[in-house]
Amino acid sequence: MMKNEVKKDASYVLLIINVLVVILISSNLRSPIVAVAPVLGEVRDTLKLDNFQVSLLTSIPLFMFAVCSVLVSRFSSKLGISKLLLYSLIILSFGLFLRITGSLWLLFLGSIFIGLGICIGNVVTPGYVKNNFPKQIGIMTGIFAVSMNLTAALASGFSVKIGEWTGFGWRGSLGVWLVIAALAFLVLILEFIFNKKNTDQPKATISTSDFNMFKSSQAWNISIFMGLQSLFYYCLVAWLPSFLADYHMPSDSSGWVFFVIQITMIPVTFCCPIIASKMKDQRMMIVFVCTLMFVSTMMFVFMKSNWIYVNAVIIGIANGLSFSLSILFFSTRTKSSINAVKISGMAQSVGYLIAAFGPPVFGKLHDWDVSWNSSFYFMSSAVLVMFFFGMKAAKNKYVED
Repeated sequence: MMKNEVKKDASYVLLIINVLVVILISSNLRSPIVAVAPVLGEVRDTLKLDNFQVSLLTSIPLFMFAVCSVLVSRFSSKLGISKLLLYSLIILSFGLFLRITGSLWLLFLGSIFIGLGICIGNVVTPGYVKNNFPKQIGIMTGIFAVSMNLTAALASGFSVKIGEWTGFGWRGSLGVWLVIAALAFLVLILEFIFNKKNTDQPKATISTSDFNMFKSSQAWNISIFMGLQSLFYYCLVAWLPSFLADYHMPSDSSGWVFFVIQITMIPVTFCCPIIASKMKDQRMMIVFVCTLMFVSTMMFVFMKSNWIYVNAVIIGIANGLSFSLSILFFSTRTKSSINAVKISGMAQSVGYLIAAFGPPVFGKLHDWDVSWNSSFYFMSSAVLVMFFFGMKAAKNKYVED
């Protein structure tokens, strides 16, 4: 009897640790990139960056996601999920440190390591959720997305203030995320210690699979949908402060506009996976998401910064739904944890390759059309293509079928 109670207590402790791993890992997956936009002017002035170099600060991590995601998914069955997450935090922390040293080349080199560290976490975490919470995929995907967007909201809203509070300016704004990475590292170490002491507890390991994800039409649908919704988001991350400034909005207000976007995403990203996981398919959600995204781009074209906070709420709802659906598809459209990691790797390689071209194209179109209208027409066109592939991805069909 006593032994059963000890096992029950150990299970509760492991459950808490697993939940904390999901929360803290996801907190590191967006904020290090989002935190750059509010202090971009300060970084640009300090290091004398041009527009192309500015766009690289967002695009470099996205290119890393694209190049490395498939490789990460291949290593997952050999090294194990928790070990890969641990490595991701070490690499991320190294990149965060390099980025704030003050040198132009170390800024870009740090961005490469940050992209690699986040890439590993992006790919592996859905498999961690499927492996450790097989009956709570919806709610844990919601917690994963909420944690990511809450820290991103804090990063966008308080990035400038953090620099002022620390007295280190933009270096303080970008360097503070080392603390979150350190907390996640400590919790993962706790998981390793706990599993070592309780060898009868389930471990975060996965089987192997020879299934070729790139031969699956459904995997391609999910990947392209993932990429286009990311393109929409990262175009805003990279350029929102710039086009709002051209719309005569005070520079310190752009961070709060993005804060509203991220805060709006939080309840949406929590509720969406829970609701969507209970639906037969999610095509009605795709219609709703794409309609909102198209409306938001047209609001920028015709209304500029008027009703900007209403538009921010629309964007937040749309991006919250599209991101949650992308992550949910990794788990609900696969039959095993290893294939959840594989589709995560493929979707993020293909998807972020698509997304990485978004900010440079958006900015280049502005060089051609200073009104920014052509840039937003580019985004609205991407939404139409996203609708086509999203409707296919939302069908109740496994990637293995």
